[in-house]
Amino acid sequence: MKQPFVLYVPNPLVEENPFRTMKPDFTPPPTFKEAKGCLPQPFWLGGEAAIECYWKSWEIGFSHLLSPTQENGFVSPYLDTAFNGHLFMWDSAFAMFFGMYGSRAFRFQRTLDNLYCKHHPDGYICREIDEADGQDCFERFDPSSTGPNALPWAEWNYFVRFGDMERLRMVFPVLLAYTQWFETYHTWLDGTYWSSGWGCGMDNLPRMEPGYHPAFSHGRMSWIDASFQAILAADVLGKMAHVLRRERDTALLLAHADQLASHVNELMWDEHSGFYYDRFANGSLSNMKHIGAYWGLISGAVPEERLDRFVSHLDSPLEFNRPHRIPALAASHPAYSPDGNYWNGGVWAPTNYMVLKGLRATGYGSLAHLIARNHLDNVVKVFEDTGTVWENYAPEMPKPGNPAKPDFVGWSGLPAIAVLLEEVFGLQPDVPANTLVWDVRLLDEFGVEQYPFGADGLIDLRCEARDSALERPVIRAKSNIRVKLKLHWNGGEEIIQL
Repeated sequence: MKQPFVLYVPNPLVEENPFRTMKPDFTPPPTFKEAKGCLPQPFWLGGEAAIECYWKSWEIGFSHLLSPTQENGFVSPYLDTAFNGHLFMWDSAFAMFFGMYGSRAFRFQRTLDNLYCKHHPDGYICREIDEADGQDCFERFDPSSTGPNALPWAEWNYFVRFGDMERLRMVFPVLLAYTQWFETYHTWLDGTYWSSGWGCGMDNLPRMEPGYHPAFSHGRMSWIDASFQAILAADVLGKMAHVLRRERDTALLLAHADQLASHVNELMWDEHSGFYYDRFANGSLSNMKHIGAYWGLISGAVPEERLDRFVSHLDSPLEFNRPHRIPALAASHPAYSPDGNYWNGGVWAPTNYMVLKGLRATGYGSLAHLIARNHLDNVVKVFEDTGTVWENYAPEMPKPGNPAKPDFVGWSGLPAIAVLLEEVFGLQPDVPANTLVWDVRLLDEFGVEQYPFGADGLIDLRCEARDSALERPVIRAKSNIRVKLKLHWNGGEEIIQL
């Protein structure tokens, strides 16, 4: 059969991509039983159900590990997305935020290698790839073909926790070429970005004007999440380029981030309501508040004088402060559904994680901890009732969303693993700075053994129970490498050299 003619405008950066010619690794992935002893070992007196959910999330995740095949052309064993036999881009990117804690047992980060090896000559990477035959599920100029661009953030996060310079060198040209493809083919004349319901990952969010398909059309809109994600990608890639001493790339990327941030802040912010919105083709703003706007926090693009007003919506019971925080759609919207109805109010692990990281990055650590506790408590309650973790959750009651898939690890490993360790326990590593920040907010006795820090570090951490948040935590810490521990609590801070 004659193959169709495919036209590309080649991006020279793709020639630097080592994954396209990498030999496949057919090594069978370990079982959970084989891996358990290599994983971080948390404990929490009073939070035993959360610890049980932690281990169940790992068990489900390890049951979803697969090996590449000759038929699909993948290059590494990987974590299956747990949805439909396809490898999804943004599911995989978010799963790496908890998967990295299992790197002593299995290199979860290499899941992304199977996306990078499918890199097109012009920089495009499909957002969904069939695991049977390795084929793209979308033509590259379909409005739903790719996105969201969370890959640079996932790789930078891994670098900050492991300091893996070799991987950073390998992934940088891939990520830059893909980001340039986005800029070339997914922007309007004013520089803002567009996507679609499927392309943005929030499939049925009712953000379109009448006449446009909510899943498959770009609606001739400027999309607030896609625009903030582009700022984040450019900022993160600029940091990568600086570390890699590619200073010309650094300057261009940071200039792009600054220019786009100016556009978004001028065109997509409503001063009256104190919120960022999608922008229609006629220049008017949507009045729909959705969680995608909060990519603005982690992108660093929200001016300081706007932060308090913008963040305050997360605390409003009329909008995002529901019994299970944070619904994807504000409760004030007519389409909001108490059982979630997927993205019409559903609570999702990836977007919650994004908001938590954005709150911490912008100085709202106390609110991040409150939302994290609420989110984890609800996920754990549903786990106690059903025995598993779910694709998404209802915002008004501790139940799975309607609809939602069970055993979703996948990205729903985030609450019981990453949110537990980072926002509930308060552990924030920075391996390039050889520093571990421990932001202690729990009053219970808790800690973790075999906490991974960099390539070789293992740290044991224990905090004794306290009577007050103002009381200095009594801790015991042991490390096999020298590391600076920055201890924070409500009443002060202290630096300890381990």
